[in-house]
Amino acid sequence: MMWGQLEISRGNVAGAREHYSQAVKKCYNAVPLWLLLSRLEEGAGNLTKARSVLERGLLRNPRCPELWLEMVRIEWRAGKQSMAQALMAKALQDCPNAGILWAEAIFMEARPQRKTKSLDSLKACEHDVHVLLAVAKYMWAERKISKAREWFGRAIKIDPDIGDAWAYFYKFEIRHGTEEQQAAILAKAVSAEPHHGEEWCRVSKSIANWRRKTEDLVKGLAAELKDPQ
Repeated sequence: MMWGQLEISRGNVAGAREHYSQAVKKCYNAVPLWLLLSRLEEGAGNLTKARSVLERGLLRNPRCPELWLEMVRIEWRAGKQSMAQALMAKALQDCPNAGILWAEAIFMEARPQRKTKSLDSLKACEHDVHVLLAVAKYMWAERKISKAREWFGRAIKIDPDIGDAWAYFYKFEIRHGTEEQQAAILAKAVSAEPHHGEEWCRVSKSIANWRRKTEDLVKGLAAELKDPQ
């Protein structure tokens, strides 16, 4: 994995492709490798190859929510919303209790339908941090500030190891809270020392950030995150 990322940093796409291709053959159950190879092909403009990589990965790793999610996102990024919606429906049939899929599904809906999808998500995964975070973001987008703060609190309580939740909560307090509330979230995040989360790992595992402490990572990631719409 690291060799492939190093080749990409050098601009050697062909070298990275070779490393990832060999890696998925030897470690076919390593889902991050399939995702990296797919994103490499997508970034190179090879959408057909990117889709093929994920399909092969799903064959080797059945009912994998992360691979389903990437399949959905590829179509969404390509502007094929109908295809993305159809794939999400299949994904939820295959992985009915996958919080990361339900969380994504909420914001794939038009605004009038998001409340219903949020309720569906909670029925399926009421104790999943990704769903709780998505509901908090939905409440924030709807300007339901008190409810949003409550749902953010539930998210960090149920799984304090997810850095994305801390960063979003901190950004929310920057927008709608006091300095005391912002400081409280930072202090709790430092105490929790989160290590996981899609966006969190992207930032925390970056070579440029290897010396940064939790407080700095929360602030840095919060600055990058977009307000939910």
